[in-house]
Order: sequence, then C-alpha cells, then structure tokens
Amino acid sequence: MKLLLDTHALLWWQDDVPQLGPRARSLITDGNNEVLVSVASLWEIAIKVQTGELSVDVRHVTDGTEQDGFTLLGVTVAHLTALTTLPRHHRDPFDHLLIAQAIAENATLMSEDRWAPGYPVPVALCSA
Repeated sequence: MKLLLDTHALLWWQDDVPQLGPRARSLITDGNNEVLVSVASLWEIAIKVQTGELSVDVRHVTDGTEQDGFTLLGVTVAHLTALTTLPRHHRDPFDHLLIAQAIAENATLMSEDRWAPGYPVPVALCSA
C-alpha cells in the first residue's frame, strides 16, 4: 500500500504523540507499505514556522523524513491535473493538493481532516 501522510500525521509521527493511534502506527511501520511525504507538507510546515503558527526545526523534519525511509513526493503535472478536478469542500490549499496527490498516486491519505472522506480517496485516520 502507498500511504501519503498529511502534514499533521507526519508531525505526530516524528513527535511520537499519543493522538497517532496504534493502527496508524502499524501502517507507517509496516515494511510492505511505501510511506510518502509530500514536499507540499514541508512547504506548509516552513510557512507555519515563518508565521509563528508552528515551532519546529524544518531541517529536523526533513532529516527525520529521510531517516525514517519515507519517500519524498514532489508535485507533478499529474497531481495538478487531479487538483483541477476536485470539488472544493474546504479551502485549505495544502490539504487540497495532498488529496490530489493521493488520488494521482493511488495512495491512501493518512489524515484527521474531517473533509477528506468527502473526496474520492481512501483515508486512514491518524487516531485509529
């Protein structure tokens, strides 16, 4: 299975917070799964650090992504094409792009985003 981590799922994983449930942890650690981290998530983190909404070391997040063996996913034309076909259930551009990437990559999105199940993408809840 391909598993695309939403930004908060990535941060919860790296910070080992209890909100990340046992099923979610199992999916991430399952060696049969390819865990994807979007450059869009790293961009979102950098913006939130810059605006003071987050207090994390961006380099630590990127290094941790590599150390955990996750695949860094860039933004491709296929992702942007999928993005243009999505309904606008909410206005968060990062979440919208992550959903489009999950669709284009045939990946399951790991997220707690309440709007994600309204899109044509499989969702694994972070809290499960």
